[in-house]
Amino acid sequence: MSTKNRLSSARHGAAGTSEFSLDGASQRFQLMETFVRIVESGNLSAAAAQLNTTQPTVSRRLQALERSLGVRLLHRSTHTMRLTVDGERCFNRAKELLASWASFEAEVRGAQEEPEGLLRVAVPHAFGQHRLVEPLVRYLKDYPRVQVEWLLQDDVRDFIAKGIDCAIQVGEPNDPAVVAIRLSKVPRIVVASPTLLENGRVPQEPDELVGLPWMALRTYYRTEVTLTHEQTGETRRIPIRPRISTDNLYALRSAAVLGMGACASSAWLLADDLASNRLVQLAPKWQAQALPVYLLYPHAQHYPSRLLRFIALMREAVSVATQGA
Repeated sequence: MSTKNRLSSARHGAAGTSEFSLDGASQRFQLMETFVRIVESGNLSAAAAQLNTTQPTVSRRLQALERSLGVRLLHRSTHTMRLTVDGERCFNRAKELLASWASFEAEVRGAQEEPEGLLRVAVPHAFGQHRLVEPLVRYLKDYPRVQVEWLLQDDVRDFIAKGIDCAIQVGEPNDPAVVAIRLSKVPRIVVASPTLLENGRVPQEPDELVGLPWMALRTYYRTEVTLTHEQTGETRRIPIRPRISTDNLYALRSAAVLGMGACASSAWLLADDLASNRLVQLAPKWQAQALPVYLLYPHAQHYPSRLLRFIALMREAVSVATQGA
């Protein structure tokens, strides 16, 4: 029996669901989504619950994808499940394809109806107070029938349960129940006040930073900072004992300007202080790991146009906001 016929014969799965009811590319996207849910949730049962179907259905979809691709994607035993080498490559690519499709779908559907109603958005404190207010105002001017609740919070866990429509998150998402569109990345650099530097000399190498007083953004580092050379890709780990640890970018920047210590922080936030020489970049050819920025929203069959238009706007606005000046 051909793969197409085998998939067609599985349409009437358990629990009355219409399994594999789509054809061609849509069917392959369904299989890829199931595979991604299996990996992110850790097992077939959890993936089935998220997809509102049964474990046998999820298992058959996985087998159908493996047959279609001609490779084994998962090693499974009674108690463990792990990706094969081919499965790892397929998982990463499938996530990219699904996110791209969701973004494309949002753009197309968003152009079809006039947005209206309430949109509740969770955004990180720094971005939400500073760089994203201008595009937010532009969005509201373009769509006067929309109201927005602009909720500042760095931790966006359980945002769906709180009735929030979408969230912007810095850092990798870990919730398999959401669509995650990667928007940009935040370059991070090491800075300090000129008053902190002996004889005004700017350290050029990471090893020269060890003896400085340090501060830490505890969300991303506490006892060490890893720096990467912008040209060679070489990495160095710098141990630190921070005098101040905080979860707030503005507090970290203010303390740095006052000469409290060196810190690694977002380049966009530091641009004005660097230009005015309130801060200087240390080891300028080295950077801390850039942080990805994602837009998250729950899986659904249909989305209101107010959300789709907001997603389309933020894809461009966040990319601009995360850069330096």
